[in-house]
Amino acid sequence: MAKIYHDEDADLALIRAKKVAIIGYGSQGHAHALNLKDSGVSVRVGLHEGSRSRAKAQAAGLTVTSVAEAARWGDVVMILIPDTTQPEVYEKEIRPALTAGKTLMFAHGFNIRYGTIACPKDVDVTMVAPKAPGHRVREVFVEGGGTPALLAVHQDASGRAREQALSYAKAIGAARAGVLETTFAEETETDLFGEQTVLCGGVSELIKAGFNTLVEAGYQPEIAYFECLHELKLIVDLIYRGGLNYMRYSVSDTAEHGDYTGGPRVITDETRKTMRQMLREIQDGTYARKWIEENKTGREWFEGKRASEQEQLIEEVGARLRAMMKFLDPVVVKQESKRTAVPA
Repeated sequence: MAKIYHDEDADLALIRAKKVAIIGYGSQGHAHALNLKDSGVSVRVGLHEGSRSRAKAQAAGLTVTSVAEAARWGDVVMILIPDTTQPEVYEKEIRPALTAGKTLMFAHGFNIRYGTIACPKDVDVTMVAPKAPGHRVREVFVEGGGTPALLAVHQDASGRAREQALSYAKAIGAARAGVLETTFAEETETDLFGEQTVLCGGVSELIKAGFNTLVEAGYQPEIAYFECLHELKLIVDLIYRGGLNYMRYSVSDTAEHGDYTGGPRVITDETRKTMRQMLREIQDGTYARKWIEENKTGREWFEGKRASEQEQLIEEVGARLRAMMKFLDPVVVKQESKRTAVPA
């Protein structure tokens, strides 16, 4: 069983005694910076020149500097920029500032696990990874609650790396819910596996396969969309609240029967064999090497795939139907960048 820490296990004074530099102000960056600030921690945000997030951070009452300046200033440097850009930013702007006694932190273990970031031996290296998108980390904190997080220690130069990481977790609200201890390797490998086989890759392909099967059989695309995508939220919300058993308790007997009879026909022994192979490729670094190389060589395949996926029939039909349902607060993602989303 995982070791789980709560508020009473963490000393907030430890992180309040430090200056914390948050590198990045995206989904996680804004939540960490604002939650820390509200917890009485001295915070600065490090952003690259011309960052569109600069005005947002300043409007929220945060001090914003260059990445290099923030890293020099901070006793604790939390890196919250994309995995693929971390190594270059780290080498150029963060590593020169990592003097003895400082702490380098992450919210995902990718670059430590696969060795693309090498840390000085005289600094602590830890991870606090909230298990929720940044906007939820912030919203729940403001409401007085917290989202669970994972904690890991890669390097304990000070002898107090775990205690300080716990203090950080408490300051962002995670200890209110529970902080589970793990390792950089376990967090990274399970995170990648979950994304690829279930949460993103598996679900996306299952939705598209179901939708296309119905459309190819002559059913209306709008009906196929509702049955294979729209109603998925209802099921996921039930699972989220009470596990598979609560979902099965809540749906009709016919739906529950279809769960037991249909699921094993879709997810077969061959599927499980493929999952095990994917896990091996994550564990031995094959996946990471390919993704790192893709980024080094211009991301041509990735960007092409992103564009083609946004042009699928299910996306066109979905956008039209979602526009009818204002209660969803629908958004439209522009094709050139997944980070540019506007209200529908």
